[in-house]
Amino acid sequence: MPVLLLAGAGHAHLAVLRALRRACPAGWHVVLVEPQARINYSGMLPGWLAGHYSQAEIGLSVAELLAGAPVLWRRDTVIAVDAEARRVVLGNGQSLDFDLLSLAVGGQQAVPACRTPFLLPLRPLAGFMAAWQDWLRALPPQACPRIAVAGGGAAAVEVVMAVQTALKAWPGSEVSLLAQRDALLAGHADGVRAACLRQLQRKQIHLLDARLTVNAAGEACAGDQPLALDLLILATGSQAPGWLTGSGLALDAHGFVLADAGLRSISHPVIYAAGDVCTRQDMPHARSGVHAVRAGPVLAANLLACMRGEVVRARYVPRRASLYLLACGSRHALASWGRWHASGALWWYVKRWIDRRFLRQQRTAAMSLSDSPVRGD
Repeated sequence: MPVLLLAGAGHAHLAVLRALRRACPAGWHVVLVEPQARINYSGMLPGWLAGHYSQAEIGLSVAELLAGAPVLWRRDTVIAVDAEARRVVLGNGQSLDFDLLSLAVGGQQAVPACRTPFLLPLRPLAGFMAAWQDWLRALPPQACPRIAVAGGGAAAVEVVMAVQTALKAWPGSEVSLLAQRDALLAGHADGVRAACLRQLQRKQIHLLDARLTVNAAGEACAGDQPLALDLLILATGSQAPGWLTGSGLALDAHGFVLADAGLRSISHPVIYAAGDVCTRQDMPHARSGVHAVRAGPVLAANLLACMRGEVVRARYVPRRASLYLLACGSRHALASWGRWHASGALWWYVKRWIDRRFLRQQRTAAMSLSDSPVRGD
């Protein structure tokens, strides 16, 4: 029996699971490899950090995602891929053969070897959330913690403003964003970046105009200046999973899978990739949840076409401009579409509505076709 192997429960694979519930081609065995029992939606993480959502509100259990889908769940992690042999190796040492492979595992966080009282990578989200809660619970009421978030992308901006909101119960806290001013929100219009800087100033968040480095003594530094911190949060963007290097797949200069317009590997057409794990040379675009979600239906259509022996036709064409909604900690958000931008409470409620609708759609799709239990091992 041919095998479709889904590596990771990333945003793009949610659309694949919906499609499999509706019409899984006969004769195929489908396996999802995902280490976490609960998948948290990254778009709502800043709202959770700021105290606007409970943990239950920002994610779904794998059981919910797979309800009604003819999919076997392997709770494990892919640690190696042999593209020629069509085989993956799992964290427990076992291997799985596949006829079709789809990668939606996201990127990885680079963690520098530095000395700081508490170093907290943003990825994986589950680990970050647990560690943040532990750190916050251990914080004495009279503390005046010094926190920095390293990174200049949208995730770092949202996280630093959410942290500043979360620490209002500790007057005197110092919150900083460690990012080069010129690289802040790279790819966004100048007006959007200026509006972001105004938000940081309004919230008394210090911008440390430098890159995160580590000196010879192993100290975390802003440029060449050692940082005196109680907590350093890493939100420095994605790196390609290291195991891709030996996979045999065609990769870009940074180790990400090179995919075509149909989200297929340019070297191995039985392997697909979507989200942060891949690069499009024909239509370069930023790595963000927006593109991962929009690529999902294309990925689903092409995988099902392969399973049926049909011609793969669907193409993912990134939009020239997308609506970005950056949560600003309090119930306030910065909206942008190309050069246009606006901010205010209205946009926070728009973002909340979009995020809640996204999760509600996943739950509704599962519940409407849930007539069989989830299979797992």
